[in-house]
Amino acid sequence: MNHALKAKEFLNNASFASWQDSALWFLRQKRDDAIKEIKEWESLREQADNIKAHTLSNLDIYLEEFEKNALNNGLKVYWAKDALEHNQIVYKILKENGAKKVVKSKSMLTEECHLNPFLENEGIEVIDTDLGERIIQLRGEKPSHIVLPAIHLKKEQVAQTFEKFLHTKKGNSDPAYLTKEARVHLREKFLNADASITGVNFAVSESGSFVVCTNEGNADMGTSLTKLHIACMGIEKIIPKVEHLGVFIRMLARSATGQSITTYTSHYTKPAKDKQIHIVIVDNGRSKILSQKDFIKSLQCIRCGACMNTCPIYRRSGGHSYSYTIPGPIGSLLGSNRDLKYNGDSAFASTLCGSCVDICPVKIDITHQLLSYRKDFVKQGYLISSKKYALKVATFVFLYPVLTKLVFKTAKFLMPLIPRKILYSKYNVWGRGREMPTLAKKSFSDIYKKMKK
Repeated sequence: MNHALKAKEFLNNASFASWQDSALWFLRQKRDDAIKEIKEWESLREQADNIKAHTLSNLDIYLEEFEKNALNNGLKVYWAKDALEHNQIVYKILKENGAKKVVKSKSMLTEECHLNPFLENEGIEVIDTDLGERIIQLRGEKPSHIVLPAIHLKKEQVAQTFEKFLHTKKGNSDPAYLTKEARVHLREKFLNADASITGVNFAVSESGSFVVCTNEGNADMGTSLTKLHIACMGIEKIIPKVEHLGVFIRMLARSATGQSITTYTSHYTKPAKDKQIHIVIVDNGRSKILSQKDFIKSLQCIRCGACMNTCPIYRRSGGHSYSYTIPGPIGSLLGSNRDLKYNGDSAFASTLCGSCVDICPVKIDITHQLLSYRKDFVKQGYLISSKKYALKVATFVFLYPVLTKLVFKTAKFLMPLIPRKILYSKYNVWGRGREMPTLAKKSFSDIYKKMKK
């Protein structure tokens, strides 16, 4: 997978790329406005960081406590070591209950495990009920954002998709009309569903309960109308106490979309009469991260998407330029840990500006981890030769100040004289898709020496 090539494809449509950049930055600005309402915001971040760090250090204890309390509440609990086992467990539950039609609320874990195609291959109809997820499901695409899965599409493209699959009026791209038609389409799916599947935003070990946060109410609709509810969660979703929920609930929506709180924050503790709640707890590589001191903090992620909304690379390259299920800065970490050879090049899709670190509600050290993955990527020999040799030359030059000054002084005079065909040859990796910087007439060193005098 080559992030640069995929980004280049995205940037072929310059007007759309500019639109997405503006749309995501609008969310970043909404987030900034929302946190101004809370004077203790930085204190909340510190608390969230401490709670998550403590929980990950004692994860086995809290997971066992959660299982015990959940079982006492009447929930059925399962453990899955990887994606395949997770999918097999979900299918077994559905099969045992004769469920053939499933409505699913957005869950990045089930996307990560590729649950939909697995169940469909077994003859199960799976309908994603979030509007954005349903749109991309119809189109056969993966989410391009963890909160706004169809942000890569404009209303005209949505209209074309609905024309093809929902037989809506041709050329009608009015958002209100499209939303109404989607509601009619999904209502029939809800009413005829045999089971519902949701993700889990937070699971509380103290109470054996879990929380699902949505804005559309589709999770509530699915779990209310079906007798069988399957919740899928990664082991890192645990928090110790009910009182800790207040910290994360106040931060999640503000970080994601600039809202004070999600429209629906649903707590599941006990199944209603004649209903079942099954919860599948999934590892799928998380224990590996848990054992790595340099990367463990990536498990603190609460999937708010704030790092994507602020990242200058993600905003200008699109979510589909990333190879892992989760795109953007946090996806670059999780993907690199999953498969460094396949996903590791996305660790270079960052300016290391630190904006993602500054706004992360749980204070994940994203830039430091990205830098570590870059080093590992190079050590493993996965970096392409042109970049590898260019970096070696640059390293040699920068190791010697006298040589560095000589190179820059020489470049200042030679660059204007070199024909573009030579300057932007295939050997100039930096020059692919960008102009070489214009060197200043006077260097910082020259100016600084003059000021000292």
